Amino acid sequence: MRRRVVILGVAIDDVLMDEAIAAVARFIAEGGPHQIVTVNPEFVMEARRNRAFRRVLAAADLATPDGFGIILAARWRGTPLRGRVTGIDLTERIAAEAARRGWSLFLLGAAPGVAERAAAALQRANPGLRITGCYAGSPRPADEPPIRERIIAARPDVLLVAYGHPAQDLWIARNQPLLRVPVAIGVGGTFDELAGVVPRAPALMQRLGLKWLYRLIVQPWRWRRIMTAAPLFLWTVLREGRAFDALHAE
Repeated sequence: MRRRVVILGVAIDDVLMDEAIAAVARFIAEGGPHQIVTVNPEFVMEARRNRAFRRVLAAADLATPDGFGIILAARWRGTPLRGRVTGIDLTERIAAEAARRGWSLFLLGAAPGVAERAAAALQRANPGLRITGCYAGSPRPADEPPIRERIIAARPDVLLVAYGHPAQDLWIARNQPLLRVPVAIGVGGTFDELAGVVPRAPALMQRLGLKWLYRLIVQPWRWRRIMTAAPLFLWTVLREGRAFDALHAE
C-alpha cells in the first residue's frame, strides 16, 4: 500500500530506490503518461507560494524524497521516511536498468551540449544503453511544439527533463498529455553533474546531508537559493509544521 508523508502541504512517497525502480518498470509496462517528481526542500518552499506547482506535485504518479532536509523534517514530524531517492541517483539507476532491460532514454534541457555530454557519461557507465535523443530546448511554452515533435519521433520510454524546478515539472505536466511518454522525470542539475559542468559533492558530505554546504562552497553566488533549501526550510517546518499541514494539505 502506498504510504505518503505530508510536509508543509506536499505529499512525498515513502519509497526506497528499488521500489522507485519497480514503479518505473510498472509505468513503462503500462504505457501512457506518468510523471515522477523528486521533492527536495526547495520544491516544498516553492509549492507554498506557487499554486500551479503545488497541484503538479500533488498529481504526480510518484514523489520521491530528495534531500536530507526532507528526511529530517519527516523525522521531526513523527512520520519518518526510510531513505532518499535523489534525482541524480535515480537517473543513474534508471540508466543501468535501461541498459539491462532495453528501455530507451531522451535527455532534454540544460545548456547546449550538456545533455549530450551527460548522455555520453551514462553510456560509458552502461554499455548498450539506448539514448534516442538529446536536446537543450527551452522551457518556454512558445517553444514546446517543435520539442514535442522531437520527443514523439524518438519514442523514448523515459524522458529526463533538466530545466530546474518548477519549470521542468510544469513543462512535463503541460506536455505529457500529448507526449504520452511512459515515464517523465524532472531531474534539475543532474545533467550538469553527469557532464562534469558542476562538481559532485564528496560521498561523505552526501551521506552527512551536507550537499547544500558543498554547493555553497563551490557556487557561492547561489547562496539565497541554498539558504532557502536548507536552514530556512527547516526553520519553517519547526515553526509552522502541523498547523500549515492542517490548513493546506491536499
